[in-house]
Amino acid sequence: MAEPVVRVPDAKVALSTASVYPESTATAFEIAARLGYDGVEVMVWTDPVSQDIEALRRLSDYHRMPVLAVHAPCLLITQRVWSTDPWTKLKRARAAAEKLGASAVVVHPPFRWQRNYAKEFVEGIWRMADETDVRFAVENMYPWRYRDREMLAYAPDWDVTKEDYRHFTVDLSHTATARTDAAGMIDRMGDRLAHLHLADGSGSGKDEHLVPGRGTQPCAATLERLAATGFDGHVVIEVNTRRAMSGAEREADLAEALAFTRLHLATAPHDATLPGN
Repeated sequence: MAEPVVRVPDAKVALSTASVYPESTATAFEIAARLGYDGVEVMVWTDPVSQDIEALRRLSDYHRMPVLAVHAPCLLITQRVWSTDPWTKLKRARAAAEKLGASAVVVHPPFRWQRNYAKEFVEGIWRMADETDVRFAVENMYPWRYRDREMLAYAPDWDVTKEDYRHFTVDLSHTATARTDAAGMIDRMGDRLAHLHLADGSGSGKDEHLVPGRGTQPCAATLERLAATGFDGHVVIEVNTRRAMSGAEREADLAEALAFTRLHLATAPHDATLPGN
C-alpha cells in the first residue's frame, strides 16, 4: 500500500472567540462555522455570553461548532469575572469545560501581586489536574516593558517551562513579545505541549497577535513539527482583528489564518524539518 502524499495530525483547528473582538462571542461561533473551523476556544471575559454555560451550549448546538477549550478569565480586564478569587475562576472554568465537552482549560501564571495564589499555583494546578480529564494547559507569557525598563509581571515566572506542569500552552505571539526562542521553548515543553495559540509577532514590546505569516515567529515550522510528531492537542487561532475596517476584512484575516494553518499541518511524511534540530 502506497504511503500517503501528506500526513495530517489529529489536531483540531479552533477559533478563539477573542479573535473577533470587539464583536461578540456569538459572532465568533457564527464566523467559525462559516469559515470551516473545527471548533472554538471560548475566552471567558466581560461578554456575558462567554460566562454563561447554557448560552454557550445553545450556540454550539445551533452552529454545530464544538467548544474545544475554555480560556479561564486571567486577564487584567477579567479580574472580577466569575469571582475575584483565582481558584474559584479555575474551578468554574473546569466545570464549564466538563459540561461543554471541552478537553482543555487554558490558564495564565498568576500576576506577581497575587502573592498567595502565586505561592500555591504550581501545586494547585497539579491538584486540579488530578481531579479531571480536562487538561490544564499553562500558557507562556512575557515580561512587561516600558521604554528601556522590563518588569516581571508574572509569578512564578513568565517562562512556564521553568516550573513542572503536566500540560503547557505555547503562544507564539507571546514568544515574540518575550523575544525568546520559540523552538527552544517548544523543545523544553516536549510531550507536555498540549495546546497551541497560533499567532505571529514582530518582537515589539506589544503583544501583537498578528495573522500567522505576517511576523517573525516560526509559525509554519511549528505547525510542520506538530504534524511530523503526531500532535493530538488543539491549534487555536488567536489573532487581533481590532483594526479591521469591516466585518468582511475581519473574516478575510480569519480565513487567511485558517488556510495557513491547514496548509502547514499537512506535511510530507519524509520532508518535515523540526525547528531546533
